[in-house]
Amino acid sequence: MNPEPFLQLDRVIHEKGRLAIMSLLAASPSLLFTEVRDTLRMTDGNATAHLRTLLEAGYISVTKSLEGGRASTTYALTATGRRAFAHYVDLLGQIVAQTRPPDA
Repeated sequence: MNPEPFLQLDRVIHEKGRLAIMSLLAASPSLLFTEVRDTLRMTDGNATAHLRTLLEAGYISVTKSLEGGRASTTYALTATGRRAFAHYVDLLGQIVAQTRPPDA
């Protein structure tokens, strides 16, 4: 087995909560904080911590606005985040391919 794909996995994305957020945002143009939190069944604090880590890595962007007098916070993948996530998924594909029997 070639260990290289394992060694290249992005530790920022690899954590379960952040991988879930990246996957969710990859499937949507943008999502409200409450949509991320509720879809992934996270607490406010847990979602905030993971979103902050992804923001600091430059993988997501945040937009804050007022809609109908209520504050709204929206997150989206950045181009850097989209590339990092695609690379991460490619590495996972390589890892899975190594586990298949030769005649499968």
